[in-house]
Amino acid sequence: MKAPFKTLAASALAATTMLGAAPAVADDLRYVLVSHADDADAWWNTIQNGLALAGEQMGVSTEYRNPPTGDLADMARIIEQVTASAPDGLITTLADFDVLSGPIMDAVDSGIDVIIINSGTPEQAREVGALMYVGQPEYDAGFAAGQRAAGDGITTFLCVNHYIAQPASSERCQGFADGLGVELGNQMIDSGTDPSEVQNRVMAYLNANPETEAVLALGPTSADPTIRALDQMGLAGDIYFGTFDLGGDIVPAIADGIIQWGIDQQPFLQAYLPVIVLANRHRFGVLPGNNINSGPGFVTADDLDLVADLAGEFR
Repeated sequence: MKAPFKTLAASALAATTMLGAAPAVADDLRYVLVSHADDADAWWNTIQNGLALAGEQMGVSTEYRNPPTGDLADMARIIEQVTASAPDGLITTLADFDVLSGPIMDAVDSGIDVIIINSGTPEQAREVGALMYVGQPEYDAGFAAGQRAAGDGITTFLCVNHYIAQPASSERCQGFADGLGVELGNQMIDSGTDPSEVQNRVMAYLNANPETEAVLALGPTSADPTIRALDQMGLAGDIYFGTFDLGGDIVPAIADGIIQWGIDQQPFLQAYLPVIVLANRHRFGVLPGNNINSGPGFVTADDLDLVADLAGEFR
């Protein structure tokens, strides 16, 4: 599965050889990526693969760190520790501006180049002094999903929020409601991250609200248990179901018609591109002039073959 990327790297190396070798400078570059994800969230495997592959291709050292339980105060401490170790670049999520902006600005003030990925906004990235933002505008992605569902006749829904402590996750649910043209109200639940708890809470909500026409999950952590909940209730394939992200049981469920679409924010790019940007900045003094939107893109059964083999690894 890694062959396409290896081929790309080989082609780039061949092109470099033909055009003349790049200057042998800054060969000891070190970049650290800090995420807000807990250890159980397998979606971040793609982030780690993108980070490692970019480091290999660019000849730089990369490291991934995260708070084991997803605690944002712990994440802030990790950023402080990383800053103290003086890497050449810090790539980090901005899951909660109030908690994380201080440590990130301290890193910038210490002379570390910072790129914000995945969560937060381009405006917040500028405010903390980051070079740029690489990610998916969460409200916009939710709004686009809501418009798509509205076009399919949906008016009521359940948003299964497995990380309600992160403001960006609620933006997805609010955007979906606004795209539908309805109030969010009580249509968002705090499902937690324990698979059994997610499944039970989805079933409880749907039993209490049988008029619900659609379910929106925010990633594999909530989507996979929701698939099992719908199957147990006899609703799999009958209730409209969309989700953010790929991986886990999502891809097979799209193929089977249980999930109508998955929103692909291309997490591989969120880790891969910052390493490329930082290495080229430190070696050649170049920097893209704009932020990079890595999503949203909608993956349906019609185009699933293009991504199925790489889901959970590079997609």
